[in-house]
Amino acid sequence: MYDCHVHSFFSGDSRMDAKEACNHAIQFGLKGIVFTDHMDIDFPDDNEFFNIDFNEYNEYMDRLKQEYKNRIDVIKGIEIGIQPHTIEDSEAIASKYDFDYVLASVHVIDGEDPYRENYYEGKTKHRVFSRYLELIYSMVSNCNNFDVAGHFDFIARKSHYEDNTLRYCDFTDLLDGIFLKLIEKGKGLEVNTACYREKPILPGDNFDPELLRRYRELGGEIICIGSDAHRTDHLGCKLKEFNDILKGIGFKYTTIFKHRKPVYLNIE
Repeated sequence: MYDCHVHSFFSGDSRMDAKEACNHAIQFGLKGIVFTDHMDIDFPDDNEFFNIDFNEYNEYMDRLKQEYKNRIDVIKGIEIGIQPHTIEDSEAIASKYDFDYVLASVHVIDGEDPYRENYYEGKTKHRVFSRYLELIYSMVSNCNNFDVAGHFDFIARKSHYEDNTLRYCDFTDLLDGIFLKLIEKGKGLEVNTACYREKPILPGDNFDPELLRRYRELGGEIICIGSDAHRTDHLGCKLKEFNDILKGIGFKYTTIFKHRKPVYLNIE
């Protein structure tokens, strides 16, 4: 298996040494590791926190690929954090360098950081989750220079509701719109395991498999699994469990990207 979403010390919110990540991934038994360090233009209150010197990043990751080529497959990616007004600049950076993989994600909601507890004050779960999914739909509709849409359930990580689970039945139109747009554009969907690090994956409770089943029913085939690790003990987290869920739903393979082209890996 490959971990398709990993952040090294190049990301403002990670201190993980990239070589340490590779060594840990080897010990964990992974075949490959995909570095997707952050680039979030105009992040709230700190425009530089998630911006990288991509000349340095590009050179470093190319050296890392060579150093580990006989031990683990290192893939050079980027996670572009999309806001409606940052699409053009984000796509330009994604085009400038020879990334293997471009993951597009929404981290900011109408100029606010949903990781802050006060974001949820006075807002219902349906209002917050709906707005987040609306922004993902806007991203996949208006952004073209990406390969996969990241963590569609990101909003469930830090929300402060009695029930934080994102369920397909509560947002059918929005989710169908996202899935159909991805399929139409030949883009993929990410299964991000970060919501489930500290809790079991209980279908119908903590996790709704109907989300992935519906994506497949509509014709979705490109699907990546990533831990969103920012430290070594999160690398590979719950990859096997979600691999098994995908197999049970009927997916035959997961996907990685090389030189921006999909490579399909059979699910064992």
